[in-house]
Amino acid sequence: MSISESSYSHNSTNASYNAVLEQIYKSAHASGRLYEHITLVVVTKNQPLSAIQTLYDLGQRHFGENRIEEALSKISCMTTYSQPFCEDITWHMIGHLQSRKAHTAVKLFDHIHSIDSIKLAKRLSRFAVDENQIASILLQCNISGESSKFGFPVNNAALNTNQWSELVKSISIISALPNLTIAGLMTMAPMVSNPENSRPVFRELRLLGEQITHRFPNLSIIQLSMGMSNDYVVAIQEGATMIRVGTSIFG
Repeated sequence: MSISESSYSHNSTNASYNAVLEQIYKSAHASGRLYEHITLVVVTKNQPLSAIQTLYDLGQRHFGENRIEEALSKISCMTTYSQPFCEDITWHMIGHLQSRKAHTAVKLFDHIHSIDSIKLAKRLSRFAVDENQIASILLQCNISGESSKFGFPVNNAALNTNQWSELVKSISIISALPNLTIAGLMTMAPMVSNPENSRPVFRELRLLGEQITHRFPNLSIIQLSMGMSNDYVVAIQEGATMIRVGTSIFG
């Protein structure tokens, strides 16, 4: 359920949002990277529509949602918020996607970060063909090995030949599907109090992307979606191109 409009503070959000942008800039600069190469995806799950409108007015254009139903109403409302109908917003599906909701996801989102099976990819491909559009997808990788997390199991891909061969097989099938573009990889690090404990997970995703690009020369794994409010600084240091931040902005 979305938080009430009365409990939402525009001034607090403005300050927090600017603080996150400044931290991204500092982290990128300290890592020898360009600020422009890092996309902030603001996670607006459970936030009111006015929160999106506030950030849009501040210049934010990338927004992430976890649930189809909630995203549907927000995206619909934002299409008429501002001229020229907010066509410059990029919507990201960052939550687990059920196969039965694949058709709606194709129509709603510009990027789908949570592709975790061949079955789901095939459904997306079929609906993308029906809609005559190209679906940009990221492959979710379970690097931490936690049973509670979704994703292709690659917690030991460098040493586990079975894991690697299964991943290669999956990518071979998915990359051949019509109207799909594999834009990158996504992972979720364990929830830990010390962000440094997330570093091995982020580093592994970066190295995995390099391995995949080497194995599939025609694939360009450009996007690495990793890092959230508690660890996005470390993720940037390890090569994140997309960070998914909500709590640091909204509290």
